[in-house]
Amino acid sequence: MADDQKNTAPATPATAADAAKAPASQAPRVDRSFASSRVPADTDASGTTTIADSVVAKVAGIAAREVAGVYALGGGGARAFGAIRDAVNATDLTQGVKVEVGETQAAADLTIVVEYPARIQDVASQVRAAVAGAISSLVGLEVVEVNIEVNDVHIAGADDDDDESESRVA
Repeated sequence: MADDQKNTAPATPATAADAAKAPASQAPRVDRSFASSRVPADTDASGTTTIADSVVAKVAGIAAREVAGVYALGGGGARAFGAIRDAVNATDLTQGVKVEVGETQAAADLTIVVEYPARIQDVASQVRAAVAGAISSLVGLEVVEVNIEVNDVHIAGADDDDDESESRVA
């Protein structure tokens, strides 16, 4: 009869002191290194890897936002909706990014707003290089094209004083 009975005590710590000690014994997930693998590699394993379009779009969006001179991504309506998402802490990193993903290749279309007085062609070229490099290195796909549409130029402080500006017509 004793063999049939099992200890069914809860796995959670019984006291507050035990609870304070428990998380310290486990390493947080962000401390893990991507450089080395815990499991030995089996190069003969078969299977396929499918990467969703949204993953490639997110990588492209992050890379584009890191380029100096890029104020925002997306058109006017998308940026307005994005401001609402930002206010509730739900930023969409794929805003202003469209991608087409094949088995070995990818293409990206980005809509950006350039910060004044940055040179538009230079910013577009740097965005193109950053996005292509990020997709190639992180996702492992060949980038066939990165199209950039610049739909606005942001002037610092111009958005703040639109209500205070004088009308040119009477």
